[in-house]
Amino acid sequence: MGVEFYNPQDLVGLVCPPGLVQAEQDVFWMQQALALADYAQQQGEVPVGALVVLEQQCVGVGFNQSILTHDPTAHAEIMALRHAGITLQNYRLPGVSFYVTLEPCAMCATAMVHARIARLVYGATDPKSGAVGSRINLAASDFLNHQYQVVNGVCAEQASALLSNFFKQRRAAKKLK
Repeated sequence: MGVEFYNPQDLVGLVCPPGLVQAEQDVFWMQQALALADYAQQQGEVPVGALVVLEQQCVGVGFNQSILTHDPTAHAEIMALRHAGITLQNYRLPGVSFYVTLEPCAMCATAMVHARIARLVYGATDPKSGAVGSRINLAASDFLNHQYQVVNGVCAEQASALLSNFFKQRRAAKKLK
């Protein structure tokens, strides 16, 4: 048996199966985001994956690339927003649902405000730097010019386990050095 090749770009154009209620759609899309997070981990990145969905079709994908690109802004969310903007030929993304495996940081949450997303769905909470509920809630901030709906905890155990295992392996590797 050969190794299965995974190309994140193949998710663009993917359509959610018909007949699913919203909660089931959220799980479907979060599973795709988890696959992106796993891909990020295989690249040596912190395992966070994100995708942008418009009318139940994927229009943008992203995974953490800060280490690979030496770019502190190359978070999964920023990469997915950039990709969706190119796909839709617009930096404004009204009506989209955004799926990410980890609660966004302040930079990413604010980028979603500027993109005018409609809805954010995330998996694991980030008690240290989460910016849509854990530390601050930029999604509902009255001092920003746009607010968006937030749904949390979708596939949270899987997302948390990916992150926990990644950092556990990192700590173990440092002890061996």
